[in-house]
Amino acid sequence: MKNVIILRDDAMGGGSQELGRKLMGTFLLKLWGSSKKPEGIIFYNGGVKLLTAAGGSLEALEALEKQGVDLVACGTCIDFFGIGDQIEVGRVSGMEEILDIIQTAEKVVTI
Repeated sequence: MKNVIILRDDAMGGGSQELGRKLMGTFLLKLWGSSKKPEGIIFYNGGVKLLTAAGGSLEALEALEKQGVDLVACGTCIDFFGIGDQIEVGRVSGMEEILDIIQTAEKVVTI
């Protein structure tokens, strides 16, 4: 993959979690509408929660996936939060593949 975004939480920034979740939702909607999309988005730690209905961003994530963006979720993180049966978009992978994606990408942006 050429360009990869890492989402490590279901909220952007520090401080207010409520505001951070709103910002993350807006970010994903704007990314969906952007002409410049990453080849992949990696979700780890709290970021995997975005792949559930409760995450509040399914419409944007489903659209990004349909547009060819590879949505890669950390399986260990999903297991930790006990949300394996709630994942509705993307695919589950392991740290070996996540490491490979990061190491071979030309550009990695962590949010």
